[in-house]
Amino acid sequence: MGLTKGSVAGGALDAGLVIHKKQPQDRVVALAGNPNVGKSTIFNALTGLHQHTGNWPGKTVTNAQGYYSSGQQSYVLVDIPGVYSLLASSAEEEVARDFICSRAADAVIVVCNGACLERSLNLVLQTLEITNRVVVCVNLLDEAQAKGLTLQLPRLAELLGVPVVGTIASQPQSLNELKQAVEQVLAQKTASAESMGRLCGLEHLSTEKIEKLTLEYTRRAEEIAAEVVSGGTEVYGHSRDWRIDRLLCSRLGGYALMILLLAVVFWLTLTGANYPSELLSQGFGWLGERLDDGLVWLQAPPWLRDLLVQGVWRTLSWVVSVMLPPMAIFFPLFTLLEDVGYLPRVAYNLDRPFQACRACGKQALTMAMGFGCNAAGVIGCRIIDSPRERLLAILTNNFVPCNGRFPTLIALISMFFVWQMGLAASWLAALLLVAVILLGIGLTFLVTRILSGTILKGEASSFALELPAYRRPRLLSVIVRSVFDRTLFVLGRAAAVAAPCGLLIWLLANLHWGDASLLAQLAAWLEPLGRWLGMDGVILLAFILGLPANENVVPVMVMWYLQTGSLTELNDLAAMRELFVANGWTWRTAVCTLLFMLLHWPCSTTLLTIKQETGSWRWTALAFALPTFCGAALCFVAARILSLF
Repeated sequence: MGLTKGSVAGGALDAGLVIHKKQPQDRVVALAGNPNVGKSTIFNALTGLHQHTGNWPGKTVTNAQGYYSSGQQSYVLVDIPGVYSLLASSAEEEVARDFICSRAADAVIVVCNGACLERSLNLVLQTLEITNRVVVCVNLLDEAQAKGLTLQLPRLAELLGVPVVGTIASQPQSLNELKQAVEQVLAQKTASAESMGRLCGLEHLSTEKIEKLTLEYTRRAEEIAAEVVSGGTEVYGHSRDWRIDRLLCSRLGGYALMILLLAVVFWLTLTGANYPSELLSQGFGWLGERLDDGLVWLQAPPWLRDLLVQGVWRTLSWVVSVMLPPMAIFFPLFTLLEDVGYLPRVAYNLDRPFQACRACGKQALTMAMGFGCNAAGVIGCRIIDSPRERLLAILTNNFVPCNGRFPTLIALISMFFVWQMGLAASWLAALLLVAVILLGIGLTFLVTRILSGTILKGEASSFALELPAYRRPRLLSVIVRSVFDRTLFVLGRAAAVAAPCGLLIWLLANLHWGDASLLAQLAAWLEPLGRWLGMDGVILLAFILGLPANENVVPVMVMWYLQTGSLTELNDLAAMRELFVANGWTWRTAVCTLLFMLLHWPCSTTLLTIKQETGSWRWTALAFALPTFCGAALCFVAARILSLF
């Protein structure tokens, strides 16, 4: 596939946006709309898996480009960030307005919510001020019908002067008319509008003039909606959604149900991941043996075979076998909650405590993403408009454990806290894990409040949060989005750093200085600090070597205790517990290791992501230091208290 830079004239995107065309004659179509109108579903239905993602130039806002064909013509579909207006100044709204003003798009599709047309028409009218090559896509007609609404789409097209198409995005066959409408508007000879300068030169307008524009579009949208929409007697205060929200968004029940749902998601993730993790481990072990046989056939020296198989391959295979199954379960569950419409309710519930910390309620969503992967949670902070509040969310995202830390947390809880408790062990382990997670969430609030009162001073900004209607999840879309957009993306980053980590560990374990390996000497050097934190030098060294991937922490400890010279993992918890106890572990050691696993520096993947998102090594260093300091302080206090018993 060739890359062709789109011609951009007179817009803010001249310096960087690259339109990825398959052929020079491809036409570019922008896809705009409010949040929660099914825009992403339409984008996925039209483009399938033929997509390219990246960042808007100079902005931490993602863009997606995809391809579709209609007749003999092929199109590049550019997904514009979901916005309610082109008149405000958030990063998403600036990107949407600048892209349309840049004339990089040959046509614009504006997706509207058929169940709430008046609000969507505001964006339609603003887009028509910039270009008349517009297709209005009235989506969610099924929800409009369920509410008893009747929409006169031909009359709407007459009032707006552009094609209007009704769709149900979950039914791809309803999108054929949309493709034909795009062809129709592209056949027009001109894309100009007389008043284009009003919206493409907002930086020259006063706040009062912008507000007066805003009122004008709102009034016109009300008039049009009143003429083309009829019926619908159900109001939110008496609807099914309202009755559900009374429970899910209540002050007491809302928090209790969040904790319960969190426990269920983690239980499903951890329980369901055990068997596939074991199968993957066995499969990678078999492949490792075949790789070793191949190196023997090639007459590779023994040290090279050990380095590649016992070092690089084994580390890489463990990262994949440990990370892939939990992510493959957690991310679909997370996306399922998003698709149903529950995640905005989480942000609503946590808005009050985050406001008390002078932060943004959207941080609740990024914190939840951190449970799957902290790197993904950091990327998710792009949804926060305020740079100050975005930094708060980025710096504190590592206070919640990612899926890479869950196996170690579960193993420690099982070996030292619920040992030999029979059937009650799994339930008690789940409760203890939830307690550990709640500790991380509590520290998130505490550190956020401290930062917002010191180096990141400021008041919490308000934001408009729409609670979308509860919808039946689209399972195929959930699987595709969670697997390709999240699971494989995060796994690829982790695997990229796991191989060099395996090489380093093997070298440290097999290179000697005097009578001891470098690994043993480093562990001895760290022993005083490890004891001060309630652990030992081996444990502390394992955390340091686990910087590329947290999954390596326990295998490094086992390797050193067994003196095998390569990464080792005991799949039987009973044997592992005996090994740890024989090497001086006590209940106090387990508590301190558990706390440090919850709170220590981010992995290298997350640190690189923080550097990419903030553009600053200073903020990256602070993101490294904050959880490390909190973890060390908690370990020190816990060690001193537990030493009294």
